Amino acid sequence: MTITDALGLVTVGVAAGLVSTVVSLASIVSYPALLAFGLSPLSANVTNTVSLVFTALGAAAGSRPELAGQSGRLLPLGTMSMAGGVVGAALLLVTPSRMFEMIAPCLIAAASLLLFRPPRPDGSADAPGAGGNRLLRAGVFAVAMYVGYFGAAGGILMFAVLASMVREAPVRLNAFKNVLSGLANAVAAIGFAVFGPVQWAAVLPLAAGFLVGGRLGPVLARRLPGASLRYAAAVCGLLVAVKLGLDAYR
Repeated sequence: MTITDALGLVTVGVAAGLVSTVVSLASIVSYPALLAFGLSPLSANVTNTVSLVFTALGAAAGSRPELAGQSGRLLPLGTMSMAGGVVGAALLLVTPSRMFEMIAPCLIAAASLLLFRPPRPDGSADAPGAGGNRLLRAGVFAVAMYVGYFGAAGGILMFAVLASMVREAPVRLNAFKNVLSGLANAVAAIGFAVFGPVQWAAVLPLAAGFLVGGRLGPVLARRLPGASLRYAAAVCGLLVAVKLGLDAYR
């Protein structure tokens, strides 16, 4: 990899990190870029997942005000997210990705439409002991499995699950979503680092860009007014669903 290639990947990483922390679409920017640099689809997928860990680190550092007071959710939901990431990564390494390529557009479209629904007016559905708590954990596990396996627009799915069951400001849900998606990516990245065809020469510059973009993303997200963050993620998700659907079914 030349210096020009490395600088190009840093730039891609910054842009993807920003997009990831605001509207959860990092892979839509970084995955095609890795393909353009000559990586195979599987190698691009696992290299991208390893690099994405640094987006979560940057986002967590930049989202400390939004994450304040959410530690009670972190242990149960973080555990489910890591478990789902492990299962998804294992499936990716031992099975063809065609199944997820076929169902991903439907999942992303459904989640995006869900984001257009107004938030629940009553209390948080994830209160300890509530039935929503179990549903929330199951939803986080399922999305994390998808993140570890396929990943495209996985953050939108995670955001939709949280928005449908937790009564919080969108910017706070977005910050927590970044942490949960980052945990799923992290455990998947460990498996890929050991068993997958990771291209480490591409990881280093891409990860550096992700770290910077992830750190700057929360600054932009908190400047978006009201529910615009939900609506922006929903519109972007529908566009991604259409694109993936055309690729999968034509």
